[in-house]
Amino acid sequence: MELSSYDLVIFDCDGVLVDSERLTVHEEARMLTELGWPVNADEVVGLFMGLSLATELEMVADRLGAAAAERFEHDLVPRLTAIFDAELTPVDGIPALLDALAQKGVPTCVASSGLPDGIRRKLDRTGLREHFGDRISSASEVERGKPAPDLFLLAAERMGVAPARAAVVEDSVPGVEAGVAAGMTVYGFAGGLARSEDLHAAGAVVFDAMAELH
Repeated sequence: MELSSYDLVIFDCDGVLVDSERLTVHEEARMLTELGWPVNADEVVGLFMGLSLATELEMVADRLGAAAAERFEHDLVPRLTAIFDAELTPVDGIPALLDALAQKGVPTCVASSGLPDGIRRKLDRTGLREHFGDRISSASEVERGKPAPDLFLLAAERMGVAPARAAVVEDSVPGVEAGVAAGMTVYGFAGGLARSEDLHAAGAVVFDAMAELH
């Protein structure tokens, strides 16, 4: 899999650049169970992985009511921030992949369902911010988050690259669907929480380790 043939490589953040998904799903499962929606980490993956916080909050409100959704939103960010500050690391192989793309002169950017401040904090915490600077797009900046194509189209537009000349690296089914809908080639990372067969069915070229991309 040779990413240097593209004019732009767009990276999702959680689960692709930083190993945050495993930490997040366990904490969200704990919080939702406390609020009255007993779920485990695997169920959280199926329900929410790849979706924006706004969409997740809508689902919590539908299930538990507006007050529970407000409490979930209020408590989630500080609890995850404390966990990330203590435990967050880059996904294995990502620093070497980013170095290789930089050496080959391949432009890169980030397009994530997270909020802008949270994305920057994770990249700062893991030492990856230097690879991207301010080339960061968030689902909070578009009308529709993943699986709609809006976020990836915004990222490509900002970088001045046609969608057909862009590759996306994703780890969730909604993210893969969004990249495919945007007309981009999508590489689905099966080394995280999503099943490889689900990523493939959504339209991704599936791979298991970042070293396979360079």
